[in-house]
Amino acid sequence: MRDDPTHLAEQVAVELRHLVYLLRRYSAGQPLTSQQYGVLGSLEHGPRRMTALAEEHAVQLPTMTVQINRLEDAGLVARGTDPSDARVRTVELTAEGRERLQNVRRTRIANLTRELAALTEEERATLAAALPVLAKLGRS
Repeated sequence: MRDDPTHLAEQVAVELRHLVYLLRRYSAGQPLTSQQYGVLGSLEHGPRRMTALAEEHAVQLPTMTVQINRLEDAGLVARGTDPSDARVRTVELTAEGRERLQNVRRTRIANLTRELAALTEEERATLAAALPVLAKLGRS
């Protein structure tokens, strides 16, 4: 049963959903949604095309446009154009957007650190050993 990919997929999906909810609780009460923080995180390494953001977040372009409009109104992102094609719209983090993202990350990491500290040393080692496999799944 452990080697059955379907059974394993079901278990992984359930546990990952619980972990996502855990991380979302850490940013509850913030002025932005977890999805908006996700968009800010996607912009962390530089400007991105709107179409690429929509694809990464598995939403239609109009949905991403609404999110970007809200983030822009809050002063967290700025729009620009692609230097190689002026018709292409890009989005990048503002200094305030970068600071807000870092603050939420610090809060999440601090809370997750407390949760991990409650695990046994063996449980933390098992989790650490599983990280490369989870990373491989997340990038496939």
